[in-house]
Amino acid sequence: MKSIALKMFVLAVLLISPACSKSSKSIKPADVDYYTCTMHPSVHAEAPGQCPICGMDLVPVMKKNAGATSPAPSSGGTASRHEFVVPVERQQQIGVTYATVTRAPLHHTIRAVGTVETDLQRHWAFVARVDGYVQELFVLSAGQLVDKDAPLMSIYSPDLLTTERELVMLLRMRDEAKSKDARATPERLIAAAESRLRQWNITDQQIAEIEQKRQPSESLTLRSPFRGVVQEVRARQGANIKVGDQLVDIADLSVVWVSAEFYESELSMLKTGQSVTVTTSSYPNERFEGQVAVINPFLEQANRTTKVRIDIPNPDFKLRPGMYANVELGMDMGEGLTVPASAVMPTGSREIAFVDKGGGKLEPRVVQLGEQIGDHYEVKNGLAEGERVVASANFLIDAESKVQGALADFGEAKSAAHKH
Repeated sequence: MKSIALKMFVLAVLLISPACSKSSKSIKPADVDYYTCTMHPSVHAEAPGQCPICGMDLVPVMKKNAGATSPAPSSGGTASRHEFVVPVERQQQIGVTYATVTRAPLHHTIRAVGTVETDLQRHWAFVARVDGYVQELFVLSAGQLVDKDAPLMSIYSPDLLTTERELVMLLRMRDEAKSKDARATPERLIAAAESRLRQWNITDQQIAEIEQKRQPSESLTLRSPFRGVVQEVRARQGANIKVGDQLVDIADLSVVWVSAEFYESELSMLKTGQSVTVTTSSYPNERFEGQVAVINPFLEQANRTTKVRIDIPNPDFKLRPGMYANVELGMDMGEGLTVPASAVMPTGSREIAFVDKGGGKLEPRVVQLGEQIGDHYEVKNGLAEGERVVASANFLIDAESKVQGALADFGEAKSAAHKH
C-alpha cells in the first residue's frame, strides 16, 4: 500500500514540474510591453518565442515609462532615454552595416551636356563688295582645310580694274611732279584710291604689290585671313556677283565654344574663369580642358536652365561644330565632416542618423546637412568626427514601434528644452 502511494506522489511531481516550468517561462518582465519581430513589427506576443511569419526570434519592446536603465535583451547593456536596443546578433542577421563620420576634402562635380560651336570671333564670312564675276574657285566644298593667306577665289571686276589703273596713273603723276605743291594733289588722290581698294577686300600687301610693280591686276584674289576650315561655299565659278552677295565662309577651329545648359540651382556655383573638362563620344579616352567664358544671365522659362559658354582650345581640330559634349565642372569646397547618403533617413521635417553606442544600442540623432557631394553628405551639425552611424537603415523603418518610441521621446525632450 505504501509502495502504491509513493508511486502516485512521484507521478504527480513529474506532471506538475513541466507545467510550473512552462508558466515560469511565460512570465513577462514588468518593464517589457510586448515581444515583436524586427522584420515584422505587426507581430505582438506576450511571451518570447519565434515569429510566426519568418521564424526569427522575437525581441522585447520596453515600456515607455520603463526608465533609462531598461535591460537590453541578450546584449547585457543599458539604453538611455533617447536610445533603443537591437541586439548585435539581430543586426548581423538583417545585414546592418556601419560607416564612420570622417573629415574629408569636399570636391563637388557639376555635370551638363552641351554642343560644340564655332568661335564667332574666329569666323570670317566673305561678302562681295564690288560687282563682277567669279573668275576661278580655289576651294570647292565645305570641310576643306586652308592655310593662312591661301587663295580662296579670284574675282574679275571692271570697277576694280578701273580703280587700280587710276592708282597706277596717280603714282606716275606724283613721281613726275617737280615741286612739293605739285605732289600734294596726287598724294591725296592716291590715299583715296587706296581706301576704296581696301573697302573692296584688297589687302595692304596686294596694294603694295601694285604700287611696286606699277601694274594693275585684272582680278581680285580673296585669301584666307587664318588657318581654318571652309564652312560654306556659295559662290559658283563664272557666276555674276553683286555687292552684298555671300561668297565663302571660313572658320578657325583652333578655339571652339561649347554651349552647355546648367540648372537654376547650380548658378551660385558657377564663375567665369572656372576650369571645365569636356569629353565626347568621338574621343572617349581624351579630355579637353577649357574655361567658363560667359554665363548667360537670362534663364529659359520652360526648363529653368541657363546657357554657359565654355572656350576650349582645339589645336588639332578634333572638336567639330555640332558635336555633343559632356561637361564636368569640379569645385574644391575645402574640408568638412561627411557621411554616406545611405546613413541619413529623411523624415520630412528633419534628417535622422542612427549612432552606434555599442552593445546593440542605437541613438537617433537629428543632423543638419550641407550639400550632397557624390554619394556623401556634408554634415554641418549633429555628428562628431569618428562616430559610427548605421549605413543601411532599412531595418529601423521595419522596426517601427521601437524607432517611433525613441524619436517621440527625443522630440519631447527637444520641445521641453526650447520652452525653457
